[in-house]
Amino acid sequence: MQVLNPSMLFAPPNTKENFMNEQKQCHDTSFLPCQITNIPSEFIWPEHEKPCLTPPKLEVPPIDLKTFLSNDPKAISNVCSKVNDACKKHGFFLVVNHGVDKNLIAQAHKLVDDFFCMQLCEKQRAQRKVGEHCGYANSFIGRFSSKLPWKETLSFRYTADESCRTVEDYFVNVMGEDFRQFGSVYQEYCEAMSNLSLRIMELLGMSLGVDKEYFRELFEGNDSVMRLNYYPPCKNPDLALGTGPHCDPTSLTILHQDQVEGLQVLVDGTWHSVVPKEDAFVVNIGDTFMALSNGIFKSCLHRAVVNDKIVRKSLAFFLCPSEDKVVTPPKELINKENPRIYPNFKWPSLHEFTQKHYRADERTLDAFSRWLQERNN
Repeated sequence: MQVLNPSMLFAPPNTKENFMNEQKQCHDTSFLPCQITNIPSEFIWPEHEKPCLTPPKLEVPPIDLKTFLSNDPKAISNVCSKVNDACKKHGFFLVVNHGVDKNLIAQAHKLVDDFFCMQLCEKQRAQRKVGEHCGYANSFIGRFSSKLPWKETLSFRYTADESCRTVEDYFVNVMGEDFRQFGSVYQEYCEAMSNLSLRIMELLGMSLGVDKEYFRELFEGNDSVMRLNYYPPCKNPDLALGTGPHCDPTSLTILHQDQVEGLQVLVDGTWHSVVPKEDAFVVNIGDTFMALSNGIFKSCLHRAVVNDKIVRKSLAFFLCPSEDKVVTPPKELINKENPRIYPNFKWPSLHEFTQKHYRADERTLDAFSRWLQERNN
């Protein structure tokens, strides 16, 4: 199955008649970004955060996972050195020769179109509930009233437990039996992402000089989140952002972009565009892994911009440890030159902090550490 040409992926017509009809059908007062002709003030970002629509391209040497899995010590050392450099500088790299079936990736992208092009009332069957992080959300369904992201999302939980099919069950329970195929595809996709993330954890461990099994074992029973991102065209792309500047609070993000540019990473104080590569996954370090590395590897500060012509889509897998795992760095990463920076914690505590107390940004981990210390005291 082939991925549709992005130039064909236009949002629904921005007409007042269509907008009013859909609202009448759905009996709902929220509205979607793709239906707005004049951008409301809630979507306009402050001057210092407004997007640069012609940023420099970020030159990132792709990490060949096949080489890492070879028996060539010199080649493996070279790959680890590249990862170490990238993660110390900005926490971001690309992975190629990853072994994930390209047909599965294409199917996952196709179903993003199928879901988000449905009527609003159909999508709202999966409506995210207040206080929850999974489900369907558009820009006016959430905790914030300003600097709103220009996007729609669908998030769902994945657990690395062979005895259950968490993702497939979610779609059937929430959307109905007709969505079992949806669930089956994303179940398989999440399983592929989980397996890929364990390989990447081996790579990160060796890059830090830690036994390659240390981080892999920590995440073998991961309890993670999958998110489908849908960024409609925006009449004023110079005023809005698809996603504001932030570091992911999770451990690792594995992202596959369609062929529409939009992802940007901050490097040396300048926003750089990450050019989509169909055969590559974008990997970025999150706050939880930054804590696991005792601050040696940096959580990646990134954002997403929008355009005024076509839809942009991405598939994001957020790797998280299971609820009972303690986030603590290995002893090899703590010494007089690099003393302990962050307190021990469990992922649910950081997740609660970012859901209820703090809007994730580049200072999340420091703010969380202070909050955790005050709460414990």
